[in-house]
Amino acid sequence: MLDDVPLEFRRQGALLSTDRRLLNVDAVLAMLRATHWAGSMERAVLARAIGNSLCIGVYVDGRIIAFARAVTDLATYAYLTDVVVDEAHRKNGYGSWMIEAFLTHPDLQGVRRIALLTRDARLLYERFGFSVGVTTSSTYMELWPPAVPAATHQE
Repeated sequence: MLDDVPLEFRRQGALLSTDRRLLNVDAVLAMLRATHWAGSMERAVLARAIGNSLCIGVYVDGRIIAFARAVTDLATYAYLTDVVVDEAHRKNGYGSWMIEAFLTHPDLQGVRRIALLTRDARLLYERFGFSVGVTTSSTYMELWPPAVPAATHQE
């Protein structure tokens, strides 16, 4: 289980919290299943991901209306993913509020890189300084779906 510092903030009747104990996995799963990237997400997978990620939930009247998580070691790297706002609550700044909370979170200060992939929210992330393209000599690579390497034996 990730050992992060839970934080809470209030804004215009909404609560933003990083306390994973407040998360309703089924409600988060319903929001994620409506997205193009997590439509087939399984409950057990999401529960495991939540337990091992820095998570943010936004709540209105005790009901979760937005969610995001960062896959991170809290020291060197963070990958923002699963950023979703319930359709009825979009265009109210909740996505921006969650990104702002990640970028100012005490446990993420000093990480070397925060990364993300987006298909349709580029402008949101650019407002916070995220950029497209490689700015170093590194090459972004991925293995998808992960292959299981053959066992190696030395005799």
